[in-house]
Amino acid sequence: MSAPHLPARYDHVGSFLRPQYLLEAREQKARGEITPEQLRKVEDKAITEIVKFQEDVGLKSITDGEFRRTYFHLDFLEQLGGVKVGEAMLAVGADGKEHLVPPAIHVVGKVTHAKQIQLADFNYLKSQVSAGCTPKVSIPSPTMLHFRGGRAGISRTAYPELDPDFYDDVAKAYGDELRSLSAAGCNYVQMDDTNLAYLCDEKMREAARGRGDDPNELAHRYAAFINKVVAQKPAGMLLAMHLCRGNFKSTHAAAGNYEPVAEALLREMNLDAYFMEYDDERSGDFKPLRYLPKGKTVVLGLVTTKFGEMESKDDLKRRIDEAARYAPLEQLALSPQCGFSSTVHGNNIAVEAQRAKLRLVIETAQEVWADA
Repeated sequence: MSAPHLPARYDHVGSFLRPQYLLEAREQKARGEITPEQLRKVEDKAITEIVKFQEDVGLKSITDGEFRRTYFHLDFLEQLGGVKVGEAMLAVGADGKEHLVPPAIHVVGKVTHAKQIQLADFNYLKSQVSAGCTPKVSIPSPTMLHFRGGRAGISRTAYPELDPDFYDDVAKAYGDELRSLSAAGCNYVQMDDTNLAYLCDEKMREAARGRGDDPNELAHRYAAFINKVVAQKPAGMLLAMHLCRGNFKSTHAAAGNYEPVAEALLREMNLDAYFMEYDDERSGDFKPLRYLPKGKTVVLGLVTTKFGEMESKDDLKRRIDEAARYAPLEQLALSPQCGFSSTVHGNNIAVEAQRAKLRLVIETAQEVWADA
């Protein structure tokens, strides 16, 4: 394999539908009826079960399902020194569906690694994972600290100029977190990034212009930003990025071909692997994959997590063949397009479909790649 660090040619993004008893325990904690320690014991039980679920399905990379989080990004970012996160809100959109109104993320002081954020969670996950499988940790991309608010969301007192101090401080904080995880035995980290995918959508690009940013320049600036983190990656750690256009309760927030960001994303970023959603027409065609250099892997997110309808193996194989016209087959892998529950609310999909879609990914990959 040209990507020896990936546990297999099949993978997944990481979040899973929360069991009802875990949702109820979270509500009890919010009402003050149980302590944080009591909630953590319930989370431990649920994580033990979801680890077994993943191993029984046949996955080789194993996550904790993000069962200790409410949102894929906020729970992590608010633990960085100098970062303040507002309240998330829900609103009904023009389509009649409930959408997440992104909370404000403000950098109010110097960004620091104030604590080991994922260490205890990783240690528990690692204790539950069987030999032969790889525990994977997902964290939000550092670009989340800039994109939503732009320059206005970052303290001018702390950072009169963003470059290089802001980007260096954030990269150092992320580097400290990666080193903490590596010392505990973690060698697979995935950064979840909506912002590069949002820059494929003209509405989102116009919003960036309104915040004072040039969306064309921003993609290349983010590549340099990510590379500051990659430069601090511990030896032997696989660092991947997942691209997402929104996944709240089976809705999406953006659409558009990867072409506007493809060169910055694939050629300029020094990452090992990319999880790219390609489950329907909103993601465009595979032509942007022509920028993929040797030594990197794109994990094709061809199986949707938003709805329960099953894809066919023949269609998946046909689409893999299409992707292989632009990037070598040996540099491709297969996964669902996103997690099944990027927020605690979960997607509109049944637990049974969650299992079936993962099996479909694994079986298809094993038939396409002999070394899967």
